[in-house]
Amino acid sequence: MLHRHIGWLASCLALCQLTSCALRLPEPKGPVQRVEVNRPSAKSSHASAAREPDVRIYLIATNIHTGVVLPFDWLVESGYRPPKNLGHPKYVTMSWGDRTAYVQQRWLTPWQVFDAFVIGTPSVMEIIPFDWDVVDVCHHQRIYQRLVPRERGPYAAAFLNHCARMDAAGDPVVIGRSSWGKGLLVDCSYKYYFPRICNVWTCQVLQACGVDVVPFRALAANWLIWQAESKRNGFEKIWNGD
Repeated sequence: MLHRHIGWLASCLALCQLTSCALRLPEPKGPVQRVEVNRPSAKSSHASAAREPDVRIYLIATNIHTGVVLPFDWLVESGYRPPKNLGHPKYVTMSWGDRTAYVQQRWLTPWQVFDAFVIGTPSVMEIIPFDWDVVDVCHHQRIYQRLVPRERGPYAAAFLNHCARMDAAGDPVVIGRSSWGKGLLVDCSYKYYFPRICNVWTCQVLQACGVDVVPFRALAANWLIWQAESKRNGFEKIWNGD
C-alpha cells in the first residue's frame, strides 16, 4: 500500500509548478527577541556550548519522512516557547505532519491518504526530548549534521512558535503523546496537504537556521538530503540508519 501511495505522490509532482505558492507555511514577520533563562540543574556541557558561536543541528530521515534535532537550550534562549512538562532536555527532535497519522500511529487508510493529500487535514508538530547522543536515540534513521550560527536561533524559534496553536496563557496546545519516546504532540495552526508536506516543513526549519534549501526541491526526503549535502550547505552524514 505504501508503494502505491508513493506512486500517487509521484504522479502529482507535475502540479508543483502550478502550486508552488502553497509550498510554504505562513511565516512570522521576523525573529523573536532572545531571552535569558535560568535553567535548573543545567549541565556543564550546556554552559560550555553556550559560549560557542555556532551550534550543531541534525537532519534525520527515513526513506520518505524527515525531521530535525535541535539543541533545546539554544531554542529556549532564542525565544522558543516549549510545551509545558517537556522538561529540560539536551535535545529535541521535531517533525510535522498529518494529525491522524501521528495520533493513530498506524498506516493511513486509502481514504485518509486522500483526505490528507487532496482535501487537507489538521496537522501536528511532534516534539521528543532526550539527553543522549543523537545516534543512540535516532539510530533507525539516517542522520546528518552541520554547524549553524548561534545568531540564527531567534529565527528558528519564531518559526516554530508560529507553527503552534497557543492557548490563552501563550503556551502550545498539547493534544497527545508522541509516537515514540517521552514527547508530545502540539496542535498546529495550518493544514497538512500536498504539496505542503512534512519534508517542506523540515526544509523551512533548516531555512530558519540559515541553511540554503528550497521548499520546491524538498518534496521527497532524498531531495531535501541532496540539498543538505550539497557543497553550499555541507551537511555531513554520520549514520546510515539501522
